Amino acid sequence: MNWITASERIRTNLRWFPAYFWQRCVRRSPDVRPMHLVIALADHFEPVNSTGDSKKRVNGHEWEHRLKEWCREYPVAVDAWRDDEGKPLRHTYFFPAEEYDPAMIDRLSEHCHSGWGEIEIHLHHGVTAPDTAEHTHRTLVEFRDALAARGCLSRQDGVGPPRYAFVHGNWALANSAQGRFCGVDEEMQILASTGCYADFTLPAPTSAQISKINALYECALPLNRSAPHRQGSDLQCDRAPKIFPLIIQGPLLLDFGRRKNRWPYLLGIENGELSGNNPPTLRRLQLWREAAITVRGRPEWLFIKLHCHGMVRRDEPAMFGVSIQRFLRELLEGPGNRTEYRVHFVTAREMVNIALAACDGCTGNPGDYRDYRFQLIQTPVNI
Repeated sequence: MNWITASERIRTNLRWFPAYFWQRCVRRSPDVRPMHLVIALADHFEPVNSTGDSKKRVNGHEWEHRLKEWCREYPVAVDAWRDDEGKPLRHTYFFPAEEYDPAMIDRLSEHCHSGWGEIEIHLHHGVTAPDTAEHTHRTLVEFRDALAARGCLSRQDGVGPPRYAFVHGNWALANSAQGRFCGVDEEMQILASTGCYADFTLPAPTSAQISKINALYECALPLNRSAPHRQGSDLQCDRAPKIFPLIIQGPLLLDFGRRKNRWPYLLGIENGELSGNNPPTLRRLQLWREAAITVRGRPEWLFIKLHCHGMVRRDEPAMFGVSIQRFLRELLEGPGNRTEYRVHFVTAREMVNIALAACDGCTGNPGDYRDYRFQLIQTPVNI
């Protein structure tokens, strides 16, 4: 993201530092054994942008080859390591609505229906000029319905219109980036009206980052206002949320063990991104745990939302290479597994279902609540 200036990055960090230092003072990882680690990987999945540079698009032959390679190589790479319920690490593929291609979606949905993930909605818009509410609504509905026609997405309690999870392109959720990369103040209301049950955009490495961090919550400001997620009520046991979409944040912390070598990056920022330069490790896992993202009143269920750009070539080692295999081996074969913690690899939808189960007072094994509220339109193969 070379469009982010040094001064903007400093201002962005200063916005959330007060909340971070307050959390360091009052928030502690619960002293419960074993902890349940509910881990989801939100993949900003962009096959036509495999270089990581949004200005360099790949042609149809290349993305087709890349997607076939992914669907072939990923299961082979991670299949050996399973969680407490026998599930592998699956990606939730947030696919860009503006890049909808029937052949591409058909191939990816086949991969998901075979048990290797789920497709949800991603959207880049307002890039060259502010988008409109009408166009945003139409784009979301058309892509939502195209996915549902292929057996993707979910329905609440198995009935009704399609429901979906969302990630905003360029992080600018609900016009939170000073008008860039969106332009639609009422976007959160549009998401709600088109069936979005949860947003997985944050944290953001841009000016779209808000001061509220490391939380699962419902928006407290009117949804027709710009960035209504700036304030919110944390999810808690015995209080069912009423305002959707929920906001599901990943970890955001300072990483004093990963210093940068030039200003203004003297301190490392841990934001849950998996990349070739910053692969998953047990040291990072400890930071994710320290974020202590939970539903209040259920401290033993720890929610760890990670994110990646799976199609970027330089990040392959962290997707299906040596680094992800090492992490999974150490996580699941190490002495901490099942004594210090239990691992539950979930999709974005399953993570929301588990959070809603906690809100309803459910206890025990969080893996039992993967389909608690929002159920897939087409049930995948049990791998």
